[in-house]
Amino acid sequence: MDEPSSPASPARASRKRRRDLRILWWTNAVDGLGTQASGIVLPLLILDLGHPAAAAGSFASAVAVAGVVLGPVVARPADHGHRRVLLIGSAALAAAAMTGLTAALFWWRPPLWTVLGLAFTERLCAFAHEAAARGALAHVARPEDVTRGAAGLQAGDQAALVAGPGLGGALFEAARPLPFLADALSYAATALGIRALRAPLDTPAPGPRRTPLTSGFRTVGGSALLRMVLVWASGASVLVTLLSYTAVFVLDGDGGTTVGLVLSASGAAGLVGALLAPGCVTRLGARRAVVLTTWLLLVPAGVLVTADTAWSYAAGFALLALMLPTVTVVLSGALVRAVPREVQSQAGAAIGATAALAAAGCPALAAALVTWRGPHTPAALCLALLVLLAVYTQGAAGRSLTAEAVSDVRSGAGEAVPDVRDVRSGAGEAVPDVRSPADRAAARPRNTGHPTPATHPPVAEDDRP
Repeated sequence: MDEPSSPASPARASRKRRRDLRILWWTNAVDGLGTQASGIVLPLLILDLGHPAAAAGSFASAVAVAGVVLGPVVARPADHGHRRVLLIGSAALAAAAMTGLTAALFWWRPPLWTVLGLAFTERLCAFAHEAAARGALAHVARPEDVTRGAAGLQAGDQAALVAGPGLGGALFEAARPLPFLADALSYAATALGIRALRAPLDTPAPGPRRTPLTSGFRTVGGSALLRMVLVWASGASVLVTLLSYTAVFVLDGDGGTTVGLVLSASGAAGLVGALLAPGCVTRLGARRAVVLTTWLLLVPAGVLVTADTAWSYAAGFALLALMLPTVTVVLSGALVRAVPREVQSQAGAAIGATAALAAAGCPALAAALVTWRGPHTPAALCLALLVLLAVYTQGAAGRSLTAEAVSDVRSGAGEAVPDVRDVRSGAGEAVPDVRSPADRAAARPRNTGHPTPATHPPVAEDDRP
């Protein structure tokens, strides 16, 4: 006969969950810091070694294509019991690659193939790590902490963007190998952090058969909500990649520190946006927040169309980064809640691979447009794409991010949720109420004399982001 559990057991389990969630936040932030520090200066290193901007743009495009192929392949074993091994192994191998590049730059002027080979190895490891990490939040966070956890990861990304580019630019001007040494150390710290997680990251998929390789794409394709996430992620990837490489190529003459500070300004604004996003979504509701933010993104795009100095680029990127986290938090939480655990990484990899494929040609396109059409052409193209994305979001969010859908998920009654019924886990997990006050009032049942089904209690104040 099993012994009764101690009354303190739930409290201990809750503390362990919170500890793991904090470790996940910190490892994500440290990993992002190193990636930003080295990634921003890699094109500058290629230019500094005497190679044209087209070489940097073509390399970035080739890496993006490789990531499209690798992500879904790695996601499948990650969902079937090998997530922890993949996370630790990819971080350790990336650390070794960056250590090799650091040594090469310290002791001699390496040829282009050496630099690109080691950088390519690091990028492949980063793609593998990212694909395996997509399902980690669902294993670490409690159901009611999903939105809070997604906001914390987004805040870590933005904090890395604040410090990373400026740090990378300053280290690069001090000594070319230093940004890559910082990246190697960040990967080593990430591997140690993942090893310290106590949550069971390697929960195998249920059933005698494993899911097929195309499960992630089929899961996304079968849900209107996830299709909207796919379109939005792809559009945002194109916009951010095209604008970022445009800034690097246009501001190259101002030095690495200037480029780093411009992108650091956007990271600071993004950090503020990530901290404000959960409250904004709670007040406006998920649908209104996504639609309004998408239309407001036209403002920073317009600023970047006319940008001609480092300060104007910093202002445009800061406005863009301030708004993006609101949409990211909503869609990230929707993805985690809608997809079963056994295909979390595969569905995330399908979306990530599609977004990477959409942006694969953006570095080369940015270099070509800046060279042949002038520095304002990429931003003008992004403004036109944003108009199309806003029109699409206006219609798609109305069908997918409705207050009724969120209410059905919270009720846990086992009823099919519109547009996500094919990918729900059916566990009836509690979801933070992201409806606006008006939506909640409209959805409140009227006194008809009939009993109403019980709903989950609201999230406690100390659990809210």
